[in-house]
Amino acid sequence: MTTDNKPYIRVENLKKYFSTKRGMLHAVDDVSFDIEKGETLGLVGESGCGKSTLGRCLIRLLDSTAGKVLLQDGEGGGYTDVTKVSASTMKELRKRVQIVFQDPYSCLNPRLSVWELIAEPLIVNRVYRSRAEMRKRIRELMSTVGLAERLENSYPHELDGGRRQRIGIARSLALNPEFIVLDEPVSALDVCIQAQILNLLNELQREFHYTYVFISHNLSVVKHVSDRIAVMYLGQVVELASADEVFANPLHPYTRALLSAIPTPDPDFVTERIILRGEISSPIDPKPGCRFAGRCVDATPACSEADVPLREVAPGHLCACALC
Repeated sequence: MTTDNKPYIRVENLKKYFSTKRGMLHAVDDVSFDIEKGETLGLVGESGCGKSTLGRCLIRLLDSTAGKVLLQDGEGGGYTDVTKVSASTMKELRKRVQIVFQDPYSCLNPRLSVWELIAEPLIVNRVYRSRAEMRKRIRELMSTVGLAERLENSYPHELDGGRRQRIGIARSLALNPEFIVLDEPVSALDVCIQAQILNLLNELQREFHYTYVFISHNLSVVKHVSDRIAVMYLGQVVELASADEVFANPLHPYTRALLSAIPTPDPDFVTERIILRGEISSPIDPKPGCRFAGRCVDATPACSEADVPLREVAPGHLCACALC
């Protein structure tokens, strides 16, 4: 991670709303954070909290409703707002930003071989003029992600989940990106294969200095790969700090509840499980106030009166709780 004062990515008041019959669903609501060059930011929360939607908005697979996603330009030090650029400019930016999807099978065309799948982004962007150059690059990518050369004529249905995910990673690396959104890249894999993919991602980051946003609901996995962790609840970031700090000193009651649910391999080590009760707030046209107040045992009437901003309560530790 760099020590440069200017972050590589700046997210400012990002919002993504969806129109429903009952009103506007606030999937991502006024989210702001920075990401340093070469850093891994873990994004965690329960299903439906908006973390995957946020990841897609960062690279403009989804158009945001409001806010900015500022991507640092080369050596000039300026920023490009990904949410505002034209289609032609975005096509060029896509060489710098990529995504690895959760399901390694549904994101691959079953009619294409491994060679054709990895070649697709190179062909679309007209990177190589000769087939020999492209074949060399494809074999380099296969070697980088640990795919044997003998598999280049295989099809996705002939491979296991780990190899399919390696294809997805190779496709995301084809254009030499700088920033990669990893949307639950190991959740569909068994534990042994998960470890292989996580180690591969760590090795690639060390070698090529990639910047990651790692989205997951598995806190143990996120701790293993992340420099910092952002905890989301109903479209908002409620806590943001270094991975060690989040696990050692969780401040938001929702974060504490998530951590208490992590299973431990030692049967003699017993942790007090925090059971969340109460009604979950609706993300459709939400009322002012803390969205976790209905499930928080420490909530006061003031928690439901006004929105609680994400603020720095200790050096590098941000929390959106009126009790912090």
